[in-house]
Amino acid sequence: MDQRVWLVLPFVFSAAVFGLMGAGGLLIGDWSSVPLSPVVSGAGVAVAAAVSGGVRWRRSWQRNWLRWPYLAAVLVLGVVVGAVEVPALAAAVVGLPVLMGLVFQCLVQSDENRHTAGCR
Repeated sequence: MDQRVWLVLPFVFSAAVFGLMGAGGLLIGDWSSVPLSPVVSGAGVAVAAAVSGGVRWRRSWQRNWLRWPYLAAVLVLGVVVGAVEVPALAAAVVGLPVLMGLVFQCLVQSDENRHTAGCR
């Protein structure tokens, strides 16, 4: 995984989850707001931490000195903005396209892996 993709991964994951939360609220007719939950931000950080071993780091020192402080800063940011509420419609409009992009990327990656496995 490219380092730049990894840097935005916690935010993209959180946006996709908030989009699902907003869409769920709209489906049940609740037009109120979606709170930016620290739990969702923490899950985004956990996903980024889980895949950080496969990141192509540009320098060897970045593996420890960039990876962990960055994830800690993103987690702190998620806790700080935990009280902010976003309208459900806005969360759905932003988050659902992000979710579709993630699903598309997973499908493309899976297809590439399948083709490479056949070449061996």
